[in-house]
Amino acid sequence: MTKTQQKPKKKGYDFTEVEPRIMQFWEKEKIFKFNTTNTEKEIFSFDTPPPTISGRLHMGHVFGDAQQDFIARYKRMKGFNVLNPFGTDNNGLPTLKLVEKEKKVNSKDMTREEFIELCQKTIKEEFIPQFLNDAKRLGISADWDIFYSTIDRRSRRISQKSFIDLYKMGREYRTECPSLWCTKCQTTIAQVELEDVDKNTIFNDIVFKIGNQDLIISTTRPELLPACVCVFVNKSDKRYKDIIGKKAKVPLFDFEVPILTDEKANPEKGSGAVMCCTFGDQTDMEWQKAHNLPIKEAISINGRMSSLSGKYENMKPEEARKEIIKDLKENNLLKNQKPLKHAVNVHERCGTPIEFIHSKQWFIKYLNIKEDMLKWGDKLNWYPKHMKNRYDNWVNGLAWDWCISRQIPFGIPFPVWYCKKCDEVIVAKEKDLPVDPLVDKPPVDKCPNCNSTEFIPEKDIINTWATSSLTPTIVKELFKGKPCYNELINNPMSLRPQGHDIISFWLFNTVVKSKLHFNMLPWNDCFINGWMLDPKGKKMSKSKGNIIEPQGMIDKYSADSLRFMAAGCKLGDDLAFQEKDLVTGHKFCNKLWNASKFVFMNLEDYKKTEKEEQTLHKKPDLSLMDKWLLSKLNRTIKISTEAYEEHNFMRNKMDTEKFFWQSFCDNYLEIVKHKLYNAEAKEKESAQYCLSYSLLTVLKLMAPVMPHITEEIYQSYFAKNEQLKSIHLSPWPKFDKKLIDEDIEKTGDLIINIISEVRKFKSQNQLSLKEELSLLEIKADKELQEKLKPALEDLKNTLKLKEIKFSDKGTIDLGELKISIKK
Repeated sequence: MTKTQQKPKKKGYDFTEVEPRIMQFWEKEKIFKFNTTNTEKEIFSFDTPPPTISGRLHMGHVFGDAQQDFIARYKRMKGFNVLNPFGTDNNGLPTLKLVEKEKKVNSKDMTREEFIELCQKTIKEEFIPQFLNDAKRLGISADWDIFYSTIDRRSRRISQKSFIDLYKMGREYRTECPSLWCTKCQTTIAQVELEDVDKNTIFNDIVFKIGNQDLIISTTRPELLPACVCVFVNKSDKRYKDIIGKKAKVPLFDFEVPILTDEKANPEKGSGAVMCCTFGDQTDMEWQKAHNLPIKEAISINGRMSSLSGKYENMKPEEARKEIIKDLKENNLLKNQKPLKHAVNVHERCGTPIEFIHSKQWFIKYLNIKEDMLKWGDKLNWYPKHMKNRYDNWVNGLAWDWCISRQIPFGIPFPVWYCKKCDEVIVAKEKDLPVDPLVDKPPVDKCPNCNSTEFIPEKDIINTWATSSLTPTIVKELFKGKPCYNELINNPMSLRPQGHDIISFWLFNTVVKSKLHFNMLPWNDCFINGWMLDPKGKKMSKSKGNIIEPQGMIDKYSADSLRFMAAGCKLGDDLAFQEKDLVTGHKFCNKLWNASKFVFMNLEDYKKTEKEEQTLHKKPDLSLMDKWLLSKLNRTIKISTEAYEEHNFMRNKMDTEKFFWQSFCDNYLEIVKHKLYNAEAKEKESAQYCLSYSLLTVLKLMAPVMPHITEEIYQSYFAKNEQLKSIHLSPWPKFDKKLIDEDIEKTGDLIINIISEVRKFKSQNQLSLKEELSLLEIKADKELQEKLKPALEDLKNTLKLKEIKFSDKGTIDLGELKISIKK
C-alpha cells in the first residue's frame, strides 16, 4: 500500500500535507493523460484559454480555470477520453511590457533579435514554471505533457500560414488609412482593443471667421485645430444656408477651410456647425473619405503635437489643449465653455486615449460577412444562453475591418517583403515557415512585377489575437501523425471555456478564423464564466489595491476550499469574494474527513461482493430509513448528472452538499449508530451497505469540485475495492430509478421531523441528547401509522425513548401528524 493509499489518520484533515502529495501522485501516475491511440473512447476536447503570462496565477484565473476543470473531471468520469491541454499566451505587447519592467530594459534600445531572445528566456525560465506550479496546486486536471506557447516555433508557423492562406483568399489587404493608435504603447490597435471610459472634459465654443462674420464651432478637442480640413453643417439647418460653399478661417492658425453640408452634422448638437479634423474620430474619417478631403496630422505617432501645430509643436495633446484655450481667450476667440462628461475610447491595455494616425497597415476583411457571422453564432451552444447577446452586439456594432498590424519588436513577424521599387508584396513559401523577414531572405531573387532585385522586409508583427484565435488548430496540430489526429482535425472541439470579457476578442475571432480556413465551427459549446470580484463587488486590479492573492488563500484554507467557492455561483455570473465561503469549504472538508473515518471504522467487518452490491437494495432487509436515504441519494445523482450535462456545476455542488450535511450526517448517521453497535447481523449489514454506497457516491459527486480530499479518502478504502487507480478515473454514479420511492421519502421525512422536534424539546428543557424520555405519543390516521411502524424502533434508539405509542393526543403539529413528548 503506497503512502497515497494509507487510511486516514486519527488526527484532523491536514490539507497542507495531503494536497501537495495528491498533486504529485496525479502527475507521477499520469492520471489526466490524453490517450492518443485509443480510438474507441469518444473524445471530449477543450480549447483551453492560454493565460497571458504576466506573473503568478491570479483570482481571475482561479475562478475560470476551476469552473472549467469541474467539467473536465466530470467528463473523464463519464468515460470520455478527455483532451485538456495547457498553453500560455506569451506573445505580443503584454509580454513585452512584462519583460521591460522585470528586466529594466527598453525594447527600443535593443535589436529585435536580442529582445526576442531575452523575452523567450525570461518567460521560459522565470515565469512559466511558477505559473504551471500554481495551476497544478489549484488542482487543474490538464495533461501537462500537452503544452504549447503562442510564440513557439509551431505556433509561429501556424500563424504565418494563416496569414498567407487568408492573403491568397483575398481576405487580407494592406492599405494606407487612418488607424487606431496608442501613443503610449506606440502601436496600432484593433476595434476590439478599445474600451469606453467616461471622462470629464470641457465643451468649448470657438470662433471661426467668415470675413467679419463669426461662426461658432463647439468642440472638446481644440488641439486638433491645426488639422482642420473642413466645416460641416446640415443643409436643413436654416441658420447656415447663406454660408454653404464659403470658406471659414481657422482661429489662431489663419488658414481657410471650405464649408460643406453633410447629414451627419447634427443641428441639435452644440452650434450645429462642426469642424472636421484628420482625424478626431470615426466620423472625421468617414467625412474625409466621402468628400475626398486632404489629410493633415496634428498629432504624431509619438503622441506629441506635429510641426503643423506651430508653437505648440512637441507638446502633449493635453498640454497643447490648455495652451490653445488660453490663447483663444486672449484673442477673444472663445465665447463659452461648459463642463461635459462623455465616453472616451482608450486602449484597454494601458488606459491611454487613442488617436487616429494615417499609416500603412494590414487588415483582415470581414465587414462584408457580418450576416454570416451572426448565423455562425446561432449554431453554437451557448452556456449560459444570454452570453450570445454579447457576440451578436459585437458583430452588429463592427465598423472596421480587423487591423492586425502591430508596431512592436516582440511577436510573430509578418512573412512578407516588399519590392523597394514598386511595393509588390512578396510572401514566404509555406515550406520555409516560420520566417523572420528581418533575418531571412525573400523566396524570390527578383520582383515578379518589375524585376527589381531590392526588397524591404516587413518590420511589423502580427497582432497576438490573430494567433490566439488559432488555438484549436495549434492544439490539433500537436497530434499530427497520431491515431487521434484525423478525428481531431476533421471535427470541432467539444468546448471553449473563457471569460465573458473576451467574447469579442478571442471567441469571435476564433469563430471567424475557423470558418474562413476550414468552413467549420471551432467547437460545439461556448462555456462562458464570470469574474471574481473583490468583497465589495468591484473588479480586482493592482491600481485599486484590492487584489486578493489565491496562493495565500490556498495556504490558509486549501485548494479544495477555493474551488468550493468557485462552484458557488451559476456559470456566467460574477462572484464577490467572501472569505466566509472559504471557511464553509474548509468545514465541509473536515466534516467529510470525519464522517469518512466514522464510516470506515464501522466497515471493518463488512464483507460484500459485487453481486451483493448490485442486488442488496432489492432485498426486504433494507430498513425504511435505509430506503429513504438511498431514494434521496439517487434523486441527488439524477439532478447532479442532468445539471452537469448543462454545465451547471453549482446545482451539483449545492444538492450534494445538502444531501451530505442534512440527510447523511445530521440524520442517517445518528439513526444507524445503534444498528452498527448493537443490531443483529442483517440489520448491521444493510446499514453498512448504505454507508459504503452513500459515502462513495458523495465522494464521486464532489470529486470534480474538491478533487484532493475525495482522492485521499477514495485511496484509503474504495480504490482497492474498485481496483481503480484514481477516483477521477472511476465511473460517475449511475442513477437507479428503482431506488426512487416518493412514499418512502415522505414517510422518512416525517420521521426526521419527529427526531428534530424531540431534539428541540430536549434542548429547550436543558436535557442531554442522551437523556432517556419516558414517552412519545403520535397522533396519526391508520394508514400513516402503518407507514411509520417500520421506523419506530429506529426512533426509540435514536431518541432514547422508553416507549412510543399511537394515541389521540398530540400537542405539537407536524402537518400530517401530531406528537406529544413526556420526560
